[in-house]
Amino acid sequence: MSPKLFLAASALAASVLAQIPGTLTPEVHPSLATQQCTKAGGCVTVNTSIVLDSQYRWMHNVGGHINCVSTGFNSTLCPDAATCAKTCALEDVDYASYGIHTSGSSLTLNLFKQEYNVTTQSSPRVYLLANETTYDMLHLLNKELTFDIDVSQVPCGINGALYLSEMDPTGDSSYLNKAGAKYGTGYCDAQCPVNNFVKGVANLNMTNGACCNEMDIWEANNAATAFTPHPCNATGYLGVCDSDGCDYNAYRMGNQNFYGPGKAVDTTKPFTVVTQFITSDCTDKGTLSSIKRLYVQGGNVIANAAVNIPGMATQNNIDNAYCASEKKVLGGSDAFTNHGGMSQMGQALSRGMVLIFSIWMDNGSGMQWLDASFPATANATTPGVARGPCSATSGDTTMLTAKYPNAAVTFSNIKVGELQSTFGNPAAVPKN
Repeated sequence: MSPKLFLAASALAASVLAQIPGTLTPEVHPSLATQQCTKAGGCVTVNTSIVLDSQYRWMHNVGGHINCVSTGFNSTLCPDAATCAKTCALEDVDYASYGIHTSGSSLTLNLFKQEYNVTTQSSPRVYLLANETTYDMLHLLNKELTFDIDVSQVPCGINGALYLSEMDPTGDSSYLNKAGAKYGTGYCDAQCPVNNFVKGVANLNMTNGACCNEMDIWEANNAATAFTPHPCNATGYLGVCDSDGCDYNAYRMGNQNFYGPGKAVDTTKPFTVVTQFITSDCTDKGTLSSIKRLYVQGGNVIANAAVNIPGMATQNNIDNAYCASEKKVLGGSDAFTNHGGMSQMGQALSRGMVLIFSIWMDNGSGMQWLDASFPATANATTPGVARGPCSATSGDTTMLTAKYPNAAVTFSNIKVGELQSTFGNPAAVPKN
């Protein structure tokens, strides 16, 4: 659903996707320990790390300091894709200067950074690495993904997100792309962003979109949250995708007392998010049939908020029937079904997807697709109207910059494993 066009304007002039590693300073990936879990053996720590998206890096001519891209490709350095790949180098970054901090199994992303006593937008986006040159590919059919989250410093209008995209594990490394995953290349999602490089090749005319299956595990601030599958009807960069997706936002569907400060899931305190990918035959070779959500807070396992959709029984998970009914509620065509629905999303989860972390704000939408109670005169309990309790002006980026310079989200204790293996006491899991 979200456009994910969240790069700071101040960073765009020196930010592109590049193809040759720079030589000025070495790239050092901050470590971020994760865990693999089984019911029989418990959880085992994995030495994973993170890498910053290549769009945030300085790309310059080899041996010099001329930007290869500013408001467009430098026609001298990049007259064609092959020359551009050989001429332009991608540099390392100081992660702390981008507001990125790790400690053990914890990752904190700050929305803003301080430069010369001036607050500027950073909006970092980072990917989980298995090793120095390869993204950690998560295979989640018949499994669950669990993490702890602190959104207490993420107000209305800001999105602290954790999601999956079906990126190439090497970052589209090739003879034209020597940088690869080590430098955060190869981004794609269901919004089909028009990146400067697509599949490792300079997108000189900016006509090619980087499309791929996307599973939004967590898009949220401390007032509203949603999780959303976005299937594409083909793999890789050739697919046409359901950009809106099939979102589960309990507030929008009428349950307004579940998530937020002091509510059933109290966002003033950290909590655990569990997302389970259930298959039709209960094996990792089956067809994805439903996506289930649980929360754990204060030692209590909390079932996802139940919602009522016209023509359906009360439920608290995403499946094909929910998505078809949700699309009817919102109006328009059923793009989710038309792009393969749960089956297509499951195939991407089976092939493997990259785990992505970000925090961002957007002057264009003000994040109202996630959290706004607009229009003010509408009945807030009507599905498809109010998405959260936030005002129509809460996403104003000038206001957010001035009022929330310390806005940040913290992800920690990331675990992947068999169903019921990554959290608490399975016997305590609600049955509904």
